[in-house]
Amino acid sequence: MTHFPEPGERRGAIAWMVNNPVAANLLMLTLLIGGALSFLFIKQEVFPDFELDMVTVTVPYPGASPEEIEQGVVLSVEEAVRGLEGVKEVSSNAREGAGSVVIELLEGSDRQKVYQEIQQEVDRITTFPEEAKEPRVVLAVRRRGVIDLALHGDVSEILLRALAEQARDRLLQDPQITQVELGGVRDYEISISISRSRLREFGLTIPEVAALVEKSALELAGGGIKTEGGEILVRIKDRRDYGREFAELPVIASSEGGQVRLGDIAEVVDGFEDSDQFATYNGRPCVLLEVYRIGEQTPTQVAAAARRVMDSLNAGYPPGVRLSVLNDRSDIYLQRASLLLKNGFFGLLLVLILLGLFLQPRLAFWVMMGIPISFLGGFLLLPQFDVSVNMISMFAFIVALGIVVDDAIVVAENIHEYRQRGLPPVKAAIAGAREVSTPVVFSILTNIAAFCPLLILPGVMGKIWAVIPIVVISVFSISLVESLLVLPAHLAHGRFLEIILAGITRRQKVFSAWFYRVVRSHFSPFLARVLVRRYLVISSALALLVLVLGYVLGNRIRTVTFPGWSPTTPWSRPCFPTDHRSRRPRRSGIVWSRPARGWPWRTAGRN
Repeated sequence: MTHFPEPGERRGAIAWMVNNPVAANLLMLTLLIGGALSFLFIKQEVFPDFELDMVTVTVPYPGASPEEIEQGVVLSVEEAVRGLEGVKEVSSNAREGAGSVVIELLEGSDRQKVYQEIQQEVDRITTFPEEAKEPRVVLAVRRRGVIDLALHGDVSEILLRALAEQARDRLLQDPQITQVELGGVRDYEISISISRSRLREFGLTIPEVAALVEKSALELAGGGIKTEGGEILVRIKDRRDYGREFAELPVIASSEGGQVRLGDIAEVVDGFEDSDQFATYNGRPCVLLEVYRIGEQTPTQVAAAARRVMDSLNAGYPPGVRLSVLNDRSDIYLQRASLLLKNGFFGLLLVLILLGLFLQPRLAFWVMMGIPISFLGGFLLLPQFDVSVNMISMFAFIVALGIVVDDAIVVAENIHEYRQRGLPPVKAAIAGAREVSTPVVFSILTNIAAFCPLLILPGVMGKIWAVIPIVVISVFSISLVESLLVLPAHLAHGRFLEIILAGITRRQKVFSAWFYRVVRSHFSPFLARVLVRRYLVISSALALLVLVLGYVLGNRIRTVTFPGWSPTTPWSRPCFPTDHRSRRPRRSGIVWSRPARGWPWRTAGRN
């Protein structure tokens, strides 16, 4: 039977949507389909992408103590950069052999401009000790690591490094991988050692040999010569990259053509820089290959590509050499996505079962639809705020999951109440939604206001946690629109769904009749007795509150900053003190040791 709205039923957005169910369905499909398409193209990453407002100045000073570095390096840098515009805070660290100054920039300042000014001020410093090396000024950049691989085996360091570079080249050949860097390696170094007796024998000095090496290892453009046949480019190409090439340098030449080469008087060795740090994996020397995500690449795509390349490389390695996964951050991403999907599924199931049991199956279905509509509608809005799908945004979706259908339940229950009073479906939908529209709106606004302070948190943590209120506000806003405009229209119409669920509806009415009898016969008398003894009830509640507070304030509940580590926690990487004489780790992982001095510390990961 067609319903013709009365003049009072035409006014307002709620009444218009109830009387135009096609518009409500189009709005619902727009949110569902648009959100699904937006999710396919939205950026995916492990953690939110943001800029670090920090500049680091590092000055190596080999052999110097922390006190000498503080006086000769750190204080000079601090005085030079402290008064620059855009600098918020300056913190320093003086350690043996090097000093570093971390400069935090004001939020909203021009990072590149301040970085250039800091670099200019550091270059003007003339009071650095003569032994101090060239200062390095670096604008902090957060790289988006996805997976760390460890190439390990009982082979020489040179062979292991060569195999790691080949593995890096193979990884970069995959179209899904753009950036790979080596870690846990020492820089190449060619050492030239000459005994004092050999220098005296040939009448040489160390500075003379050093100047000869510097002049002979040269690659320099010398301009061009224009001729009738064209221009001839002049270039000095005498670059040497290996120790055997330096060994062939002539040091002394006689008039008869005889030569004394550098290799005849010196020991020339291809090797690595002298360092007291080394890396092992399960007790074996290793080299790290750190794979990063760039641009629109997703963590799962990068990790899957890295694992494919790893499997193909392991098939061709000699016995004893293997490439293993040390840390895969895409696993954390997939675990969070799985948790969100699982919670969403159980949320849908609980809403459908409980509301279908106590109210109506058709009403429960449309309330349940509020969850996917709100979430997919939220995905439709996230790109407008430059928010990606990451660990923090998925956590925000999990937080919103328990609140998002509250307004829809209130609206649906009130419409159901008007239907129980005998009103027609359209009138019941309009009257029920209008009656609770004001409290529902203020309820959503209250929830939004509760998350708004996270938008103004300062510093790096503010940039990370700002994702949560953006996601929650987007989902709540879509939920408000769905509960007041789409849901009443579906509850007023949609007879086809009611016919499909007719059998379930009959069984639900039997349960509902039994439930109301229990409420009238048992709960109502109990509630009457509680209301008569209201002071006893209030006193009991206060006593329970005091007991709980006493239990908490009595330090019976342990309080820690972070949860304890366990071997099943893939993102936990604790440090363990170890004997510097032993390279063997207690569990699978990367080991960084300082065998010469100080406490050696080990960083252990999962195998």
